[in-house]
Amino acid sequence: MNNNQRKTKIIATLGPATSTKETILNLVQAGANVIRINFSHADYDLVKKNVEIIREINAEYGFSTSILGDLQGPKLRIGTVEEGSYLNPGDELTFTNEKIEGDSTRVYMTYERFPQDVKAGERILIDDGKLVLEVLETNNKDTVRAKTIQGGPLSSKKGVNLPNTHVSLPALTEKDIQDANFMLDLEFDWIALSFVRHAQDILDLKKLISEHPKGKIFRTPIIAKIEKPEGVRNIEEILMECDGIMVARGDLGVEVPMEEVPTIQKTLVQKTRLYSKPVIIATQMMETMMNSLTPTRAEVNDVANSVLDGADAVMLSGETSVGKYPSEVVKTMAKIVSNIENSPMYDRYNTAVERISCVDDRYVTDMICYSAVRIADKAGAKAIVTLTHSGYTAFQISAHRPNSHIIVFSSNRRVLTMLNLLWGVRA
Repeated sequence: MNNNQRKTKIIATLGPATSTKETILNLVQAGANVIRINFSHADYDLVKKNVEIIREINAEYGFSTSILGDLQGPKLRIGTVEEGSYLNPGDELTFTNEKIEGDSTRVYMTYERFPQDVKAGERILIDDGKLVLEVLETNNKDTVRAKTIQGGPLSSKKGVNLPNTHVSLPALTEKDIQDANFMLDLEFDWIALSFVRHAQDILDLKKLISEHPKGKIFRTPIIAKIEKPEGVRNIEEILMECDGIMVARGDLGVEVPMEEVPTIQKTLVQKTRLYSKPVIIATQMMETMMNSLTPTRAEVNDVANSVLDGADAVMLSGETSVGKYPSEVVKTMAKIVSNIENSPMYDRYNTAVERISCVDDRYVTDMICYSAVRIADKAGAKAIVTLTHSGYTAFQISAHRPNSHIIVFSSNRRVLTMLNLLWGVRA
């Protein structure tokens, strides 16, 4: 199966290892359908150059590669820490709003409302859960005392997760607002919003898009990144407002017990498909290939099982942004995806679903799309062809997972590149 026949899409993240026209072209030719730009580490001039390169490649080689911008969100971090700082179980650590160089007794916390939001007994996880602390007390002003439960090296600017705490930070930070406007200026195809907890987070970004001059012409679709327990609990209301979701297993696996992540992943995929929206599986899919030409068997199984779950796309992060073998990892992932899609098991798992809310102003369109898939499957049709102005019919047909290819025509180039993220769509 070549990359044009593969239905599950591959998202590759740009970084230092993939910042030239040659390396980006290699990614696309290897099978990347969507290029992700992570705004946690973005330089605007470099982003602008990379966007121009992607569009040049699309024009020169006839691709419809989509561009996904990923907002950083309210990522909590500690400040700089003295070299060699270490926490042993039982050690006390004080978090302060004062911008100090920290050590093994006291550190600066970037989250100003931390003392007001946190309560005694709640957990603090540092460095993706490598360090675990428990809150002893807070002065509700500028200081929190905590006891170390699981120790280890304490390093500068590591991320902090608060799985038990209701964080009062908005999903859209000042940096995110600036970055989102920059993405809209450059006409990104998708915007991913990090740490989505409620539908209101999506509505806030929709409002920003609607007020932007280019957002008034074309509403850039939003991917909700589900990486907190609140996002999992509120998934129904989030799905009503977003245009797709990303199961971001990195932070999610820190915020909830890691053994629950596989069940959460499968549940989120099933629910998202009922809403006829795309779902992306992300984080540590082929991480071994950052330094090796061969993935582990567990990674091969992870990619294959994500495809069997019904994911629209599987995503590569560090593997293509800073890894040694960016195009090779895409080729390897494409082979795994193609192999599982060719198996009889895949047809049993990927069956048509009836849309969850089909009593609305698009009821007739929804039923036509659903019927087209059933007729195409029974007739053994090679392709379903649709003309679209907004992309809506492509979303519906894709969600029903036909055996046929989905070929989409549109007079709007932005719609064509946007649709390239969807399962089975060739735009």
